[in-house]
Amino acid sequence: MRIPMRLQLVLLALLLASAAHAALPVPVAAALKRAGIAPAAVGLQVIDVASGKSVLALNPELALNPASTMKLLTTDAALELLGPTYTFATRAYTRGTRRGDQLLGDLILRGGGDPKLVVENFWLFLRKIRAQGVRVIRGNLVLDRGAFDATVVDPALFDGDPLKAYNVAPDALLLNFHALAVRFTPDAAQGQVQVTFDPGLGAYTARPPQLTTGDCIGDWRQAMRAQLGAERASFDGSFASGCGEKTWQLHPYDMPRNRYFELVFRQLWSELGGTLEGSVVDGTLTPEALLLTQWDSPAIPELIRDVNKFSNNVMARQLFLTLGTTGSLQPASVDAGRSAVLRWLAAKNIDATGLVLENGAGLSRIERISAGTMGTVLVAAFRSPTMPEFIASLPLVGYDGTMKQRLRSDGVAGHAHIKSGSLQDVRSIAGYVFAASGRQYAVAFLINHADAARGAEAQDALLQWVYENK
Repeated sequence: MRIPMRLQLVLLALLLASAAHAALPVPVAAALKRAGIAPAAVGLQVIDVASGKSVLALNPELALNPASTMKLLTTDAALELLGPTYTFATRAYTRGTRRGDQLLGDLILRGGGDPKLVVENFWLFLRKIRAQGVRVIRGNLVLDRGAFDATVVDPALFDGDPLKAYNVAPDALLLNFHALAVRFTPDAAQGQVQVTFDPGLGAYTARPPQLTTGDCIGDWRQAMRAQLGAERASFDGSFASGCGEKTWQLHPYDMPRNRYFELVFRQLWSELGGTLEGSVVDGTLTPEALLLTQWDSPAIPELIRDVNKFSNNVMARQLFLTLGTTGSLQPASVDAGRSAVLRWLAAKNIDATGLVLENGAGLSRIERISAGTMGTVLVAAFRSPTMPEFIASLPLVGYDGTMKQRLRSDGVAGHAHIKSGSLQDVRSIAGYVFAASGRQYAVAFLINHADAARGAEAQDALLQWVYENK
């Protein structure tokens, strides 16, 4: 009996799928099967870092969307190309004359792309400016963002939700991640909701949601519609008293970046006894300006720790842009950052076939890397002199970062440093397992599938299997 060609193809596909599942450890294959994830949607690589030999692989050359595990490529490149002592400088200049504690002219802030100019550090920077004797600024506060190119990024482009803090775009003068922590506190006595902002924004006001009685049901944020304009915020909808005090992290995308900077600056500057009589404007550093003082960011190891443990997207994007500025006088750009990473990989003889870089953070629908390339990068990083700094930046399974709640009761807890990543239709892990045998393994496990979220069980099973059996 002759079997039709179409049926032959179906049988062949089933045979190949069964063979691929059979090649995997039993708990991993079983978890993938339960999740309904076909082997063709998986890229997996496990490498013994001592010998460099692959001990387990499935589609290692298949280029897949890695989600946030792409941050490992960016942070490793930053650690090696910029160096472990590299810091970002934000400089303050004066333009005009000084009369006592008055500046009869402009204060210029020149950004250097600091990924962590959070409000606490900015306050310390302003204290340094005050310590130089400046109290009254008669002119303008001029913001020079020329270290980065002027590409405008649409915050709604990725997922149509520009209020999400992860959609903040890079900025050479990125202040406090251009984000607001909005705190909602029910005040039953007044019959209203108190709304406060962190950082404080001085006279910036908010129209609160309506206070309702009852329990806090589901996602309390869904009951409100937030709008954060240049002069005022409004929260239409309701907030239940049963929710207690809640905080909502928001990206005030409707508030121009200079307005955000101005509100924070004026609040902190006034607390330090200073006044600004002019406006906050964009501008460029001019030759007659005199350096007053500068603020240096934490060094790269501390920065990449925040990027990897907490999956900070805008910090990763700041680093990615900065990679393209080494030895160049041109403003940082995505193209320059991409070229720098590709040259770095080529110098290490790492095959980057299929690699697609959009922003280096993994917050992308088009970024791609294979599990084989990711595994090779991890092995090279393990053999690098900066290995301790790099590994320490990754979440410790079962203990902190984005892996704090995973595998807490399993033997691998505390014995693996793993970066996770997730997008719609994407789940990924990559990092290192320190096996019970005393050997170390680089692991990359990428899933691109409609049911990818269900694949986390298989990824956890792989980590535990490597720890117990290799």
